[in-house]
Parts: sequence; structure tokens; C-alpha cells
Amino acid sequence: MNALVATNRNFKLAARLLGLDSKLERSLLIPFREIKVECTIPKDDGSLASFVGFRVQHDNARGPMKGGIRYHPEVDPDEVNALAQLMTWKTAVANIPYGGAKGGIGCDPGELSVSELERLTRVFTQKIHDLIGIHTDVPAPDMGTGPQTMAWILDEYSKFHGYSPAVVTGKPIDLGGSLGRDAATGRGVLFATEALLNEHGKSISGQRFVIQGFGNVGSWAAQLIHESGGKIVAVSDISGAVKNSKGLDIPSLLNHVKEKRGVKGFHGGDPIDPTSILVDDCDILIPAALGGVINRENANDIKAKFIIEAANHPTDPEADEILSKKGVVILPDIYANSGGVTVSYFEWVQNIQGFLWDEEKVNNELRTYMTKGFKDVKEMCKTHNCDLRMGAFTLGVNRVARATVLRGWEA
Repeated sequence: MNALVATNRNFKLAARLLGLDSKLERSLLIPFREIKVECTIPKDDGSLASFVGFRVQHDNARGPMKGGIRYHPEVDPDEVNALAQLMTWKTAVANIPYGGAKGGIGCDPGELSVSELERLTRVFTQKIHDLIGIHTDVPAPDMGTGPQTMAWILDEYSKFHGYSPAVVTGKPIDLGGSLGRDAATGRGVLFATEALLNEHGKSISGQRFVIQGFGNVGSWAAQLIHESGGKIVAVSDISGAVKNSKGLDIPSLLNHVKEKRGVKGFHGGDPIDPTSILVDDCDILIPAALGGVINRENANDIKAKFIIEAANHPTDPEADEILSKKGVVILPDIYANSGGVTVSYFEWVQNIQGFLWDEEKVNNELRTYMTKGFKDVKEMCKTHNCDLRMGAFTLGVNRVARATVLRGWEA
């Protein structure tokens, strides 16, 4: 099931539980604005190349829109719509004053030189600079982009609007980025997992974890869980998968990944088939890679008691039903991976204040937000007698619906 269908389905179930009227429901689903622009640049060899850039701005009832910019060859408009909508609910669940957006450019960043990527980013910014802004829409990095991309956007935007560090987040520290931003999503996953286990009278120490995906989120989650006494028995990434039932030596694995650019060939564990990692024996499964990986084909074979969704939309609705019948507890993506956008909010606040926080303050504030977020989700679960995913969706949708009505926007 594609991401947009699944997101719309969850939204509609939440709207029904909340008893929203059909006009309000419809207006909450329709994106505020969809932007599509042509970006033509001279390549290093002198030839011209054209790319399509886009931005979906979903909702701004609770504040400026917020969401990543991805550079990827297959940018699917449906997926971008779904991810923009998910950002609306995610920022509302985290209770930060934003709405949702998402965007990017249809290109293969691996095929372009650094100077070509810079020209492309600057042309894209020129085309959308009057549609983004500190109090309008604040982009961030996503697949295929990073702090350097944000630095180029900031510089190009500032040519039109004066120096504006708060126009993007995920910037390099030297240009007003926040300390703790790099680890934020992974650290949020740790805090979310602690909150969930605490509810079940358990702690991270001694639990066996499997992590699918060892990029920024997976590797930080692994490192922080390992430091908290959790035992990580298997990890996988694009290169392969390794397993050690006694627990992988995470610091050594991180060094190996830095050198070899993948987990493949790590001597502290046995190589296993990456496709089997989701059904490996463990207490807690953390999908931290792509969407749709847990589906009706493998849901019956999953042995974990808890699933923490560090990736966006890793579990299909069919798998959701199978797993809930088995009694597996799923902590949904719109809460579990909101650490990144929460620290992006802290970065924006620091830029607006012109005052840099130390890393300890960033991490303490993140813990406060994640802990409060879990309590709020549980309250909605009690009120509507539903699982954690619907608890999170009803919480997010309800906050956006209330803001929409209070602003006099309902149809």
C-alpha cells in the first residue's frame, strides 16, 4: 500500500474517532499549496541540464510549515504529499508550533559534482525564495541533502531577504546550526523507547534489540541504546547485515562502518541475510531505513514484542492488524522519530533569539518533549480506547483541527 493511501486511511480513522465534521475533515486533508519549478543549470562540461524541483506545503494552522528537502531520482508526488501531511501531524504530536511540508529535486546527487549540486540548490532557492521563510516554511535536510545544502539555501535566500539563519534548520554549527542536532532523531528514539518500556515496567538495560538501517538514525540509536545497557544483537544496512546473539560491539562496528562505508565484513558478528533481519529473534525491533518494510508477507514471522518506528511509515496497515492480534506493541513513527524535528525547532528558536544553547540543554529539553509527548499519546489512547498509532494520530489531528477552527478557517 503506498504511503499516501496509508496516511489518508490513518487520518480518516482518527477523524472518525474525534467526530470531525466532513467539511473540516476535507479541508484538513487538502494541501495549502503545491509548488513545481523547473531548475536549469549549466553542467561542468558546459551542457545544460533541467531538473524538476517541488515543494508541498500541507498545513499552517499551528505555525510555519516544516519539512525536509530530498534529492532523489525517483521523487513520487504521492509520497511527498504523504510525507508533508505526516509532518503536519508529527509537529502537532510533538506540540511544536509548526505545520507540515516536504519537497525536493528529482535528481541523482551521486551523478552530480559538488559545484553542480551547489548551482542546482541555488537555482531552486531562487525559484522558491518568496514561498519559504522564517515564519512561512522552514526547510531541513532529508535523503540526499545535508548541512552543506542548507548552507547554500541560507546564503541564496539571504541575498534576497538579508541574513536569515532561521530560514532552514540542520545547518552547519558555524552558520547557526544547533548542537545535538546530528544525534537528535536517534536520541529521540532512545527517549521514546525508554518511555514505552517504563510503561511496561521494563528498562533498556538487558533488552535485545535488532536495528534495520544503520544510517544517521540507526547508528545513533544503536550507540545510545548500547550506552544505556541495551544489547544490540543484529544490524543491517544497504551493504549487508551482521548478527551476534551475545551483543554486537557497537563502538567497533561504528569504526568499521566509517572505514568500510557499511556493516558488511564486520568481524565482531556473523553475516546474515539482510532480508531476514526483521524476523530475527529479539525483544525490540527498530526499523530505521525505508517505508513499507513490515508487510503482510513477514508480519506473522516477527518475533519482537515491541516495534519502534524510527523510519517513516515502515509498517503497512495490513501488517499493523496482524501484529496487534499477536499482541506486538508498535510505537508509531509520528511520535517515535520526532526527535529530529523537535531539535530543528530548538535550532530555529536559537536563531530567532540569537542565542546558542549548550548541548546539555538541547538534550534535556528533547527528553522533556519526548516524555510529555508519550504521556499525551497515552491519554488519547485511554480517551478513545485505541492503540498507540491511533492515539498519536488523534492527538495530532485534534490539535490541528482545534487551531483551524480557532482561526476561523473551517469551511
